[in-house]
Amino acid sequence: MPDSTLPNKRRRSAKPRIERAALKLFVHDGFDAATTREIANEAGVSEGALYRHYKGKDELALSLFMTIHNRLGVMLRDALASEGTIEQRIYRAVEAYCQLADEDWLLFSFHLVSLNRYLPNDTRRDDDPVSILEKIVAAMMEAGDVPKSDPAVVVSMCLGVVMQTGLSKIYNRISGPMSDHVDILSKGVLAVLMQK
Repeated sequence: MPDSTLPNKRRRSAKPRIERAALKLFVHDGFDAATTREIANEAGVSEGALYRHYKGKDELALSLFMTIHNRLGVMLRDALASEGTIEQRIYRAVEAYCQLADEDWLLFSFHLVSLNRYLPNDTRRDDDPVSILEKIVAAMMEAGDVPKSDPAVVVSMCLGVVMQTGLSKIYNRISGPMSDHVDILSKGVLAVLMQK
């Protein structure tokens, strides 16, 4: 007698393969160049299997992007809201960012190269990473922990320190894990915050 759970197991195992195949194609070929047929072929599933999990390429890409984007917001908030000196909190935030990058470089790469596609739809949400950082930096300024300035500009500059390093890694200008660079990245972010 056939195992009645087999189709469900196949469906569940197809989704991670579809997501990995999509990430690979999105990062290496570009979102616009990748088709649902190519994603399915790369995943070793039928195109119909992809549509059982996602309405199409757009929904798949947005889901992948938001998964890491939302996680990043929580990690940064937790690192910066914890006890310690400004230096310790910045170090923990940069360390969390780098560890997330190293945990799944392909997904992280997709996040970095897709920011301009998805962030315009995600601005000024209370729980988006940039809004979280702006609130924390504004509170640091209000408390006198860092010099007063425009929190949005300062956060943009701080993010530039780590994000540009990530982009350089995508373009093979930097080798090794991002975590190898936590010390220097933390010092760069701190220099921006302290406006030195």
